[in-house]
Amino acid sequence: MEAAVAHGVAALGAVTDRDWTGVRAGRLEWDCRGTAVHVASDLIAYAGQLAGRARGAYVPFDIALDDGTDNSGVLHVITTTGSLLAAAVRTTPRSVRAFHPYPFRHAGREGFAAMGVAEVLLHTHDIAEGLGIAYEPPAELCEFVLTRIFPHVRPGPSPWPTLLWATGRGGLEGREPVTAWRWYNNPVLRSERLGLEGVTPAVAASLSVAGDGGFTWAGGAPAEGTRVGAGIGVKQYEEGAYLPEWGMYVLVRREDDRAVGAMGFHGAPADGRAEIGYDLVVEARGNGYATEALRTLSAWALEQDAVHTVVAVVEESNVPSQKVVTRAGFTEVSRQEGRITYELRA
Repeated sequence: MEAAVAHGVAALGAVTDRDWTGVRAGRLEWDCRGTAVHVASDLIAYAGQLAGRARGAYVPFDIALDDGTDNSGVLHVITTTGSLLAAAVRTTPRSVRAFHPYPFRHAGREGFAAMGVAEVLLHTHDIAEGLGIAYEPPAELCEFVLTRIFPHVRPGPSPWPTLLWATGRGGLEGREPVTAWRWYNNPVLRSERLGLEGVTPAVAASLSVAGDGGFTWAGGAPAEGTRVGAGIGVKQYEEGAYLPEWGMYVLVRREDDRAVGAMGFHGAPADGRAEIGYDLVVEARGNGYATEALRTLSAWALEQDAVHTVVAVVEESNVPSQKVVTRAGFTEVSRQEGRITYELRA
């Protein structure tokens, strides 16, 4: 957050002597001055959502600049509000979610950080375009945004042009122009004892290469099946086929914020069917966590218009997993080549 603000403020600081009022900011309807004020307003709003643990709505406040504030003063306000958002991100516990309307009506600290960075990068671009100056932020900042809140966007040859294309601000070879767009914060579902936290491409990449994905794991590390599933998610992201609600969820024990396993879909539903898989770390088995999570995630899936059946395929030799699916309400429908197929219907 602080790096994004510092880079943007440095770029715009070179033209504070020019008139920003009445000069259209790139493709926006706002002028450059109004766009800069908008950035400051968004950053303090995001900080307020996190600090206030907002539920169901925005915290009802706004900022107003003093009369006579010049362009340098506006940039000072952006630096200040960016620092406040950075402080809120640092001091907010990992598991906290606060209200944001799209698409799942909440976001965590990393989501708010990514949204804040996106506001700074994109609107600095808009202002720079309006004023006719060059601007390109560091690639790692653009990648941070793309892998947190644009999971549905297939990576391009370079992060900055990809982010501009994804937000309707530029072309990308081989892809149709974007005329409408939204970012995606990751979904979170709750069961009696667990939080089921949807995995972003950044988390999937970490888990697939022996990282912890930002979680503290019971037993010290995720199970091998989690790493394999995360690798599948990374491949889907690279192909532009990753949808956060139909990917992997990390199962987090709410009492101590420790990850105990993972569960997720093999991909988006096809012909009304969604296949699900899961595993738990050894230290967490025998507590009913898998059954609880499977009931929760399956019930959510069957509430979606695109799904009428959830499918689970279990090895005949895996008796504990067979017990999990039957306790969760699934019914055996076939056996073939040492594997049992179970279904749960709406």
